[in-house]
This record gives sequence, structure tokens and C-alpha cells, in this order.
Amino acid sequence: MVGTIGTIHLHDLPDVILSHILSLVSDTRTRNAISLVCLKWHLLERSTRTSLTLRGNIRDLFLFPTCFRAVTHLDLSLLSPWGHPLLDYSPNPELLALRLGKVFPSAISLTVYARNASTLHHLAPQWPNLDHVKLIRWHQRSPAPLGYDILPLLQHCHSLSSLDLSEFYCWTEDLPPALEAHPLVSASLTHLNILIGSSMEGFKSRELLAITAACPNLTELLAVCMFDHRFIDFVGDETLLALASNCPRLSLLHLADASSLSNARSNTDDDGYTSVDSRISHTMLGDLFASLPLIEELVLDLCQNVRDTWPALELLNSKCHRLKSLKLGQFHGICRGIDYRPHGVALCKGLESLSIKKSADLTDSCLITISLGCPKLAKFEVHGCSRITEMGIRKMACILRQTLVDVKISCCKKLNTKCSLWALEPIQNRIQRLHLDCLWESIQPSEEEASSSNPSAGATNLRTEKRNVNLQEVGSQEKHMGDVNGLSQKTWARLQHLSLWIPVGELLTPLASKGLENCPVLEEIQIRIEGDCRDQPRPSVPAFGLSSLGRYPRLSKMQLDCGGAIGYALTAPAGHMDLSPWERFYLNGIGKLNLSELNYWPPQDRDVNQRTLSLPAAGLLAECTSLRKLFIHGTANEHLMMFLLRIPNLRDVQLREDYYPAPDNDTSTEMRVDSCCRFEDALNRRFGGLQLASFKTRALTRSAPLFLFFFWRGEHKEGDLDEVLLNGYLYRLKRRLCKF
Repeated sequence: MVGTIGTIHLHDLPDVILSHILSLVSDTRTRNAISLVCLKWHLLERSTRTSLTLRGNIRDLFLFPTCFRAVTHLDLSLLSPWGHPLLDYSPNPELLALRLGKVFPSAISLTVYARNASTLHHLAPQWPNLDHVKLIRWHQRSPAPLGYDILPLLQHCHSLSSLDLSEFYCWTEDLPPALEAHPLVSASLTHLNILIGSSMEGFKSRELLAITAACPNLTELLAVCMFDHRFIDFVGDETLLALASNCPRLSLLHLADASSLSNARSNTDDDGYTSVDSRISHTMLGDLFASLPLIEELVLDLCQNVRDTWPALELLNSKCHRLKSLKLGQFHGICRGIDYRPHGVALCKGLESLSIKKSADLTDSCLITISLGCPKLAKFEVHGCSRITEMGIRKMACILRQTLVDVKISCCKKLNTKCSLWALEPIQNRIQRLHLDCLWESIQPSEEEASSSNPSAGATNLRTEKRNVNLQEVGSQEKHMGDVNGLSQKTWARLQHLSLWIPVGELLTPLASKGLENCPVLEEIQIRIEGDCRDQPRPSVPAFGLSSLGRYPRLSKMQLDCGGAIGYALTAPAGHMDLSPWERFYLNGIGKLNLSELNYWPPQDRDVNQRTLSLPAAGLLAECTSLRKLFIHGTANEHLMMFLLRIPNLRDVQLREDYYPAPDNDTSTEMRVDSCCRFEDALNRRFGGLQLASFKTRALTRSAPLFLFFFWRGEHKEGDLDEVLLNGYLYRLKRRLCKF
């Protein structure tokens, strides 16, 4: 029996079982490794692949792979040179579109950069069974009749049920006539995302009602609206009630003011109230909740005051039993906080995610009441609430220590970095995602504020005995958390994602000393730097402090967003720095990190509407020897891009002008098609030569399948070979590996 078992090989499994096993593998790198084990595994892996992202040069589309016939989710939005028309470089775009349809016959989900209408006019007829489509365009809309860019989808894709236009630069007037012209397809839509970031005003009342009337079967609607009643045709009570009446099956409703979609930071010095109140009434809110009994996720993000909303929010518990996620922007009085009995939003016991934005009267007592009334909260976000303190967050963390794993604290006047981390100590061994504002100065509250923020100090003012009991319970829970071993108090054992906001001129180095010195499983970090560099003096130190992140052993992904840093792009007045020294300051030390993926947004000069990689930035990025993916969200000169060829492991590079409006005409070598082609050719030649040379020295034995599997995983940390267009050297490599 032992000898029999020893001769059994994984290849002895029936193809049906092995195919089912491979279909359960979703990691791209692992699937690529599997495909190079042997010819049998290669065929089975290709036949079970359902998701594919093509990356490569659009001039080489004739080389796209022909073995992924089972792919259902196809992404064509990352083809390079990024942002250029997909089929315009082909002498026969109709034939090329037909070829794409033949190679991927099973595609039902498509993501594509549609810079002009011709792209969809050619591609849409190839996949009449498309179920989900996401359109991307950051360039300005070309002159055309209303809805001309969207009409091909509605004309040819009669099974369309999901349409995502959140990253598609268009006019709000384009959508209603296109949907009304094809009522059958519009009626089949169940998901519609029109949170268009390029919209300066949002959809007006008339447009929103036309869209919802044409799509009565929507279950998910995300839209940017014009709520400001000072404009004609604003979205008010009647519009919201009519929307709920047109689409009674909604399970997700996301309505946001256009100004709330911007990344502009709130002013922490104001009291939280705007100068104008909205025209959203309490009666309408109650009727809206009653009209949406199936709602599970609700977002109402306004930029004008909605006062004393706790009576209307109490109806959510009785009218919307399925509600799990709630986000409220500029809603005041969501919870009275008089005592710890549930009031307002605290009555929603089934909530798992709660986001409160710019609620001026939100206090520590309200936070404790919400945590007692919503025991299932796993995600909590608070933004621009100036009255809450670290004591309220800490009490909330103690009560929700078994469920809370995702926390975001931003723009809160009394919560700097040290206070926020101290408040989250009770859950630091459980939290997985965290956002903080990097404000290093200490905040000393007045005696009156301290007494009001400390519930135990004000216990004598409470009128109910129940509040005293709850306070004692919270105190005992906090004491219990303090008795945990010292390791858990100093280690963020499960923190995987960290997001930071840092003002211009501040350093990153104090982050560890404030309480984040030990994060053993931290894999991804997002850093956004925002402010006016023109008002800042020269930094007294040479580096921002990225090298201090080397203390996190598993950190491999970074998003460094300097797009909010404004300065002088070309020339600066005497005594001021241009953006080039600032880029050197922020990127200095990045080469010491073991990053495999980097998304970088260069600083910008808004006067010229352009983000460009500078010479110091290119040189410092070239020092990141472990990088495999590099996305630069801006432009770069060709000779600076050649610096990146020094990175030995680099496989995927993208230049993306993903900001509105993207430049249409480049007068220099920045982002020219020929420049990108020359860089990609140099990158591909180096990649092909290195890999062929490394595999020539390997001997193939009886155990070659398993050996090559692990060897491939060790050599290729991300495994993006199927995400690029297959070239001749890759084909020869696979044939060589399969001959054993």
C-alpha cells in the first residue's frame, strides 16, 4: 500500500476534478505558475480562467492571446499608451474588433477606455451578451449629439444589467435621452453608477427623474446630485420621493452632492454648520425610508445643513429592516446623547458600517450611545466632527472590541495622531484597516471640555440610573483590556491597510513614536500629502521620512499621492522652491523599502493643469530595485522614463493622465505614443532576455513539474505574464518547459 501511494501523482486525478480545483484558484500569480508546470496544466488553467486584464501596447493588439476562451470578465482599460483611442491605430479597426470578439467569445463583463465614440461602435456589436460594462474616460468629451457615446451599448447589448459611468467624462444631459431611446434595455438595468467625478453641479431634478423613470427595475443607484436649492431644478423633497416611487426595489442608494466628491479637506476651525440649510424635510426623510423597505446600503452625502434628524432616523429601524450600511453627510442631531438609551441612528441595531460626516453636534455621549445601540458595527468612519474627543472613541472601541475592524478618523479638531491611536488601543490587536490624520502637535483641552468629554466625571449630572450602570460596564471593559499582555498593547497584530493624510511640510518619521512602531502584517499603505508648497519654507531636513517605513517587514504596496501638493511647475520666484526639490524631499529614501507595487501622483501646478515627473523623482524611483508594478498618475519625458530601466524586476509601467480634464495635445515628448512604444520595447527586450537566460540553465527532471512551480513563484513575485500581450519569446519559453 505504501508503495502504491508513493507512485500516485497529481496528474492521476481525472481532468474534471483537476479542472475544478484550478477553477478555485483566483490569485493571478499562482495561476501563472500553474500554467507553466506542464502542457496539461497549461491547457486546464487557460480553460478555467474567467478574469483577464490585458496590458501591453495598442499597436501590438494582433499579438493578443488566443487561449483564454473561457474569460468572462475582460479589462481593456490598461492598454498602453494609456488613454489613447483603442482601435484608431489599426488600419482596419472593424477587423480588429471582430478578432477580439472571436478570441474572447464568453465575455459578459467589459471595462474599456472609450476616448471617442468609435471605440464602442466597433466593440459593442462583438459582445451582444454583455451584462456589465464600465466606461472610463478622463479626456474631454468630443462634440457630438447628446448620448452619442453611450448609444452603441444600448443598441447592441440587450442583456445589459449593470452600467458604471463613475470614471467616464461626459455631460449629465447625455444619459436621459440615451436611456429613453432604448426603453427595453433601460428597463433591464439593475445597477447604475453615475457618480461622475467630472460633474461640477451634478444631476438636476428633471434629469434624475427621467433616468429613474426609464430604469424602474434598478436595485443599485449611485448618483451625484445638485442639492443646492439656490439653483434652478435642484433635487429636493419631491424629487427624492418620486425617485423612491420610480425604483421601489432599491437595495443600494447613494446620493452625493457634487462638491462632496472632491478630495478637498474640511476646515477644522469651523463649527461644522454651513451658512445655508438644505430643503430636505424630516417628513420627506420618513416617507423616503418607508418607500425603500429593501434598502441595505444608504448614502445621503449633502453639503448643506439637515438639522435635528434623530426623529426621522429612528424610522430606519422600523421601516428598513435590512439596512447594514449608512453614511450621512452634514446631518446634525443624528443622536441626542442625553442618556445612553438608544435614540436616532442608535436604534439601527443591524448596522455593520456607519459613516458620519460633518455632524456639528456629535459628542462623546453620542458615540457611546451609538456603540451600545449598534453592537454589530465592523466599520466606523467619522469626518469633520469637531466636538468628539479621544475619550469617546476609546469608550466606543471598548464596547465594540469584538466587531470593529475598520476605522477612519479624519478632520476632527480634537483628535490628532497620538490621541487617535491612544483611543484605539482597546482594539489594536483586532483592527485591520485604519485611516489617520498625521497631526503631531499635542492638543490640550480646557478643563470645561475635559469634564464634558469624560462621562465618569459628569456622572453626577446624569438623571437616569441606567447611564451609571452603562458607565461602570464600559469602565470594567476598559480595565479588562488593560490587563491583556504587554505584546498586544504594543503590537497592531492584524493591521493590513494603513491610510494617512499629511499636510505639506510635515514629516512622516514621528509616526512610529506615536504608537505605530510594530505592525507585523502591514501590507499596504496610502499616503496623501495636501497643501500649498508655495507658502512653505524650505524643509530643515533632506527627507520626508519614507525610509522609516522599513520597520514594517511585509509592506509591499504603496500609494503616494502628492497630487494635492500645489507649487510652481517650471519657475519659482526668488526665495521659493519649484516642485522639483519638493519631489526630491518626498521621495528621498523610497529605495530602502521592499516595495513590489507603487502608485505615485506627482505634485501639480494647477495653473497649467498638468502633473509631470521631474528629474529627481525619476532618479529616486529608479532606486526601488524590488518594484514590479509602477503606475505614475501623470506625465513624464521619454529620457526620464529610461531611468526606470535600471529597476531589475520592473514588469509593468503605466503613465496615466487620470485627472479632469486630461491634456488632449502634448507639445513635448511627454506621453507621446512613440515615446511610450520605445520605452516598452526596451522593457520587453530586457525581460525576455533575462527570463530565457535564467531558464536555459535549469535541468528538467522527473520532479520538474513541482520544481518549476516553486521556481516560478520565487522568480516572479507578481506573475503578470498573462496580463501582458503574449510575445514570441514567451511562447517559445512555454514550449520549452512543456517538452519534458
